[in-house]
Amino acid sequence: MPHMPASAALSRFRVIDLSQVRAGPTACRQLADWGADVVQVQMPEHMRGDDTLGGQDGSDYQYTHRNKRSITLNLKEEEGIATLKRLIATADVVVENFRPDVKYRLGIDYDSLAKDHPGLVYASISGFGQTGPLAQRPGFDQIAQGMGGLMSVTGLPGDGPARVGIPIADLCAGIFAAQGILIALLEREQSGKGQWLHTSLLESMVYMLDFQTARFLTDGEVATQAGNFHPTSIPTGVYQARDGYMNIAVFGSKIWERFCHILGAPQWIADARYHDKASRSVHRDTLNAEINQRLAAEDRAYWVEKFNAGGVACGLISDMREVFAEPQLQHLGMVKEVVSERLGPQRLVGQPVQLERTPSTIARAAPRRGQHTEEILQELGISAEHIVEMKEQGVF
Repeated sequence: MPHMPASAALSRFRVIDLSQVRAGPTACRQLADWGADVVQVQMPEHMRGDDTLGGQDGSDYQYTHRNKRSITLNLKEEEGIATLKRLIATADVVVENFRPDVKYRLGIDYDSLAKDHPGLVYASISGFGQTGPLAQRPGFDQIAQGMGGLMSVTGLPGDGPARVGIPIADLCAGIFAAQGILIALLEREQSGKGQWLHTSLLESMVYMLDFQTARFLTDGEVATQAGNFHPTSIPTGVYQARDGYMNIAVFGSKIWERFCHILGAPQWIADARYHDKASRSVHRDTLNAEINQRLAAEDRAYWVEKFNAGGVACGLISDMREVFAEPQLQHLGMVKEVVSERLGPQRLVGQPVQLERTPSTIARAAPRRGQHTEEILQELGISAEHIVEMKEQGVF
């Protein structure tokens, strides 16, 4: 079945996905969800390593590789490389996350390909960058979380470092790569030229530290773990009502005053311990204890309604079941449905950005390894007879 664009937005672009595991496939999923013809190039079944996310029938793999087509090519065979180059010649974008040296050894690095394809946008994702003392070191999400500083500011004080509960380094690197690809495609409209762009798990993690890096680089302040409480805005964090936990965010003096009145403690506004942010920071433990004591009088639903009605941000801390039962999330339509030929109906989270005229959807479920090999080879003009020969020779 030919390309089925998930959106009209990027349907004119073809992307060759040479990546595996998560960061690269995430970048390509972003493009596929907006309509790009993403062709996932994988090793043949008999040669594959452990390059799938929980197996091809697993939920993780199905989520990450929806809206793509799949071709298998043996890149250890000369004709496999030649066929890949032929495929790349029809494309706008290549995405890879090999070790930095592998693409040069295979002759599919940017400079080699750009000689015959000057408009190519080539995206590389690595653990630590394309050059430098750690360039050849293998990258892994949790390693980047640690080296990038995130784990030093995550978790409860005194409990030691804590990882974030999602592969945030992989995901951010993939999303930043997709953003870089779109920027390069926009620039190409003016210059007519492609370019090489690259990011890494390490760079993505450091960038995501955001105000924590500013605190250090500007003020020399080394952030530490603040647990469930905001390090600079007090009181903002996790609080306990009668029936469980919730988040409350109090930013600025006016919101602080509203918060005090709603909680029935207007005297805190003039209290020397709490009257400004600096004082509340010094006495945060005492303040938090007093807040929890007052919150214990009512259930979470009462306080969520009361605070939000008064202009103080407040929300439940939801598990997955509660997340998808939330009426607002259902209204936003983030859950999309698609039917897999192999696995049947599926429900998957769609894109978090809504384009009114060219929306994103899930047009096809994740492909089986090599499902579209012969179809794509035919699109390249390769005859049916030669396709049979290629298969017999182990090219795919």
